[in-house]
Amino acid sequence: MIKVSIITATYNSEMFIACCINSVQQQTYSAIEHIVVDGGSTDKTLSILNEFKHIKLITGKDNGIYDALNKGIDAATGNVIAILHSDDFYTNNLVIENYAALFEKSGCDAIYSNLHYVDRKNTLKIVRNWHSGIFSKNKFKYGWMPPHPTVFIKKKVYEDFGKFNLEFTSAADYELMLRLFYKNTVLPFYLNEFTVKMRVGGQSNKSLKNRIIANKEDKKAWLINNLRPFWFTLYLKPLRKIGQFIFKH
Repeated sequence: MIKVSIITATYNSEMFIACCINSVQQQTYSAIEHIVVDGGSTDKTLSILNEFKHIKLITGKDNGIYDALNKGIDAATGNVIAILHSDDFYTNNLVIENYAALFEKSGCDAIYSNLHYVDRKNTLKIVRNWHSGIFSKNKFKYGWMPPHPTVFIKKKVYEDFGKFNLEFTSAADYELMLRLFYKNTVLPFYLNEFTVKMRVGGQSNKSLKNRIIANKEDKKAWLINNLRPFWFTLYLKPLRKIGQFIFKH
């Protein structure tokens, strides 16, 4: 039976962490390990976490979210690893069961799906729909990437090709997927379902300044992997989001 390790990084996450954990604990699939890595929260996050049974809690200072996620990957005992951010939650209680069944059936090393961006307070209100589409390696040159919280990856892939690169502050997830799915031989499978709800307000999109920093890191992700995008690739990446607003229904 495939064991799925779900990793959540927290830092002063008191507002939404209970929703995140409940969405994991309500899953019908039994072989789940939920690892929560807290970077030294000073609000009520730790007291909330201590109320939950069946989570593996790692505490201590870290060097940001990607360092925390790497700690979780190192501690994971599952065959498959998923990332669920503290503001996010699964759309239904069959998500992990469906992923595990697809891993069993397909024998693939990674699976991704679709994601809803929702209002921070009213999670029934869909702001954007990230409809990923079938994988094609060349799509990366047209600004494509799968939504990171929907990407489940076998642990052996991290062991073979590395974890999150800590040189990045906001685009380590993009660099990881570029390294795995474009540069190397990892072939992801597309599950055409909406499996994750993400509250709006992500770090890279909070301001124009953050978007500019993220764009520079996107460029760096290609360079450090000795890859060459088209001249327009990094302009298309943020522009692709426009369609997610237009076709949110």
